[in-house]
Amino acid sequence: LVLCYKHKKLDKRKAIYKAIQRHGYILESNKLYPNQVPDWIFQVLKGRNYKIENKAVLMLVEFLGTDLGKIWNELEKLMIVIPKGSTITAKDIEVNIGVSKDYNIFELRKAIGEGDVVKANRIVNYFGVNQKTHNITMTIANLNTFYTQLLVFHSLQDKSKNNVARMLKVNPFFAEDYIKAGRNIPMRKVSQNIGYLREADVKSKGVGAANLPALDILKELVFKMMH
Repeated sequence: LVLCYKHKKLDKRKAIYKAIQRHGYILESNKLYPNQVPDWIFQVLKGRNYKIENKAVLMLVEFLGTDLGKIWNELEKLMIVIPKGSTITAKDIEVNIGVSKDYNIFELRKAIGEGDVVKANRIVNYFGVNQKTHNITMTIANLNTFYTQLLVFHSLQDKSKNNVARMLKVNPFFAEDYIKAGRNIPMRKVSQNIGYLREADVKSKGVGAANLPALDILKELVFKMMH
């Protein structure tokens, strides 16, 4: 007999909890943290004789969030069309799920970190005309996370790849991006850019910028952050 208690934890003070503990087993399946989801995807696919590119994993997480049910549904679709033993690529994600491999938040963060103004503006233009899949609120939130992590990066004594991944709680695949961004963006500029993000967030909600298109807000934001 399996009893499934969803959406919140079973109160350990209740008699039923103690009874189950005495006569059976209790397994708590806690929601994964965002930085744990990529490893979950790797393990699930490995168990079914598939490999997947790091970038493809991160595209899935950006597009689907941390809802394992949604991610599993998309993985099932991929496993129907891609032969066993194959490596799922960023191109496969683009073709079968509809997530652009070149125009996503990770590529935007990378372009900003590398100081590639042309690429950053190209991605921002794409985001501006695709607000359904690249909502400005989520874009600003993701960039804020990126800069907050850069603040942590600048505080580290040990800036080795493994330590950066551990301390920033990111996939090791991303560590090099933070190291490059840290070299190009000093702490003072990081702090300044967090201020610009707050301004853009307020504008995106109509405060002091009534009817200003999301594209214009993003363009102004990226310009300020990269100059």
